[in-house]
Amino acid sequence: MKELIEYIVKSIVAEPDKVSITEESTEEGVLIKLEVAPEDKGRVIGRQGRVAEAMRTLLRVKAAKDDTRARLEIV
Repeated sequence: MKELIEYIVKSIVAEPDKVSITEESTEEGVLIKLEVAPEDKGRVIGRQGRVAEAMRTLLRVKAAKDDTRARLEIV
């Protein structure tokens, strides 16, 4: 799941080298923390949060196929 988010985010941002993604297992499922350069946060979140919500939706679909739950947190 980490690879999916990494591919999407690195395609969107201006500085793909500064993208940092960590994946943690919790009792609820998987928590993916995403860090990008400050000037790229707007691109990752999108207007009214549409891009971030689309990534979360794709992540939920992938997690459902793996019989788990996943959350995306933009730090």
